[in-house]
Amino acid sequence: MSEFILATRGSELARVQSRMVRERLVRAWPQLAVREDVVRTTGDRHPDENLTTLGGSGVFTKELEAALFDHRASAAVHSLKDLPVDLPAGLILGALLSRGDARDVLVSRQPGGPASLPAGARIGTGSPRRAAMMHALRSDVEVVPIRGNVPTRIGRVAEGKFDAVILAAAGLERLGLPTSGPFHHGSTILHVFALTSFLPAPGQGAIAIEVRAEDARAREIVGPLDDAETAAAVQAERSVLRAIGGGCHLALGALGRVDGGRLQLEAVLFDASGGAPKMAVLSGAREEAEELGIAVAAMLLL
Repeated sequence: MSEFILATRGSELARVQSRMVRERLVRAWPQLAVREDVVRTTGDRHPDENLTTLGGSGVFTKELEAALFDHRASAAVHSLKDLPVDLPAGLILGALLSRGDARDVLVSRQPGGPASLPAGARIGTGSPRRAAMMHALRSDVEVVPIRGNVPTRIGRVAEGKFDAVILAAAGLERLGLPTSGPFHHGSTILHVFALTSFLPAPGQGAIAIEVRAEDARAREIVGPLDDAETAAAVQAERSVLRAIGGGCHLALGALGRVDGGRLQLEAVLFDASGGAPKMAVLSGAREEAEELGIAVAAMLLL
C-alpha cells in the first residue's frame, strides 16, 4: 500500500490522538505506511486571542481540512468537539474512535472540588458552557477566560495564577495524567475532581477522522476504526447543536448514552441573559439518533 498521511495539530494532546489513530490503522492494515503531517491552525498561531475574535467555529480545523482538499493528507484527525457540525462540501467523517471519558474535571490547588473553593476563587476556562455550569454551581467564584494547551493551563494553576481550571477528563487520560485525586506538577501537588453534575460539550472525548468523500481508498482504510455506539451517541449530541444553530461558543451541554439498541440523550442549554437553564431528556432507538437530537433541541427552545 502507498503511504497514508494523517494531518494533525501540533499540540502534545493532538499528537497523542494522532498516534492513537496511527496505531489502530497499522493494526487493521499491517502493510500500511502511516505518516503524520503537523499543521498549524489559526487557533494555534494565535494562542492568546479570543476564539470569537479569530472567527469562532473552525479555528482548530480549517487548515487540516485544507490539507485534505490539497491532497497533502489522506485523513485529518480532530477532537470531535472542535469540529463544526456542518462539514465543508466534499468532506465526511470517515470514522469515530471509541469514545474516551466524556466528563469535565476541575484541576485545583486544593482537594475537595468546587465546594472547597474559597469565595472569589479564579477559575479558568475558555468555554461558555463550563463558565455557565460553574456559575450555576458556585455563583461566588470568578470565571476567567484562559487559552493554551492542557499542560499550559495546568501550569497556570501550579503557578498560582488560577485557583483551578476546568478540563476534559479524556485529555488528561490521554496525556497520562490522573482523572481523579492528587498528582505532582513539578514540586506542586494539584488535585483532580470529576464534575459529575456538568454535561459535556457535544462530541467531547471522541476522536474524529475526516476524509474526502470521493476518496474510496481512505474511507475503506479508516472504516474499521469506527465505533458504532460512539457514532450514534455523538450524532445525537451534534444534532442538538445543529438544530439550535450554535457553535462551540454556545452554552450547551449534551450527552448521549447507548444501552443495547436504545439511546438516551440528555441536554442542557443556558440562557445568555443569565436566566434559568433549560434541560431535556429523551430516549429512542439508536438508529434514530438524528431525530432524537432534533426533538431534544425543540424541547430546549420552548
